[in-house]
Amino acid sequence: MLAVILLIWRQQGLTAISSNVPPPVPVNQSPSATPELGPRHQLSYQQWVDILKQEAQVAAQQPPPKLSILAGDSLSLWFPGELLPQDRNWLNQAISGETSNGLLKRLNLFDKTQPETIFVMIGINDLIRGVNDQVILDNQRQMMIYLRKTHPQTKIFIQSILPHGGAASTWEGREKLLAIPNSRIQQLNQQLQSIAIKEKVEYLDLYPLFADKQGNLRPELTTDGLHLNPAGYLVWRTALQIYQQKVGTGD
Repeated sequence: MLAVILLIWRQQGLTAISSNVPPPVPVNQSPSATPELGPRHQLSYQQWVDILKQEAQVAAQQPPPKLSILAGDSLSLWFPGELLPQDRNWLNQAISGETSNGLLKRLNLFDKTQPETIFVMIGINDLIRGVNDQVILDNQRQMMIYLRKTHPQTKIFIQSILPHGGAASTWEGREKLLAIPNSRIQQLNQQLQSIAIKEKVEYLDLYPLFADKQGNLRPELTTDGLHLNPAGYLVWRTALQIYQQKVGTGD
């Protein structure tokens, strides 16, 4: 599966990226100046939650066909719309800086929507803030149980936590990243996969697609060692397409 995804990514090439996606924002540039984020990034957490609630209500009242939901933190939030799989409608319920506890508490925002698939990626901000692994795993387990119960006809995808760039990172919180060994993230993902199997949800292992031989986030896929650039999102998109099709055919 890994080889197939990487082959497709290379075949699609960087031409599409350079022609359709704006260049990544420099690390020292204000997030409010990012075109794809706009004024929303300036909102308080509660204001952000209120907007996501309104967007979910619209999706519930006027259900779009083939709805997929992204739930998570800035990695999901910044997913360029033009790079998401185009064969469906997307509802982005991500918030920059989100934690597993924060996401768990607001899953009910999209209770009344009727998605075919829900993709969850969460956990890196917990690690950055010093939350222990067991709390992260417990929160993830509760999310799986809640989503499985609330959306019984929906395919739930729990995605692995991505590696960070290690010593090559330039993110402003670099020292916090360096305090988190990528080996710890790998172990956390292994436990996450076991929980997903037990709770009967799909597990999408993105880690090997983004890690180099040292286990760090591949530099050609990131802007700062934490966030993804268009090439990174292209890899992620290809994984979403392949895994979604694989599950859909029952293979």
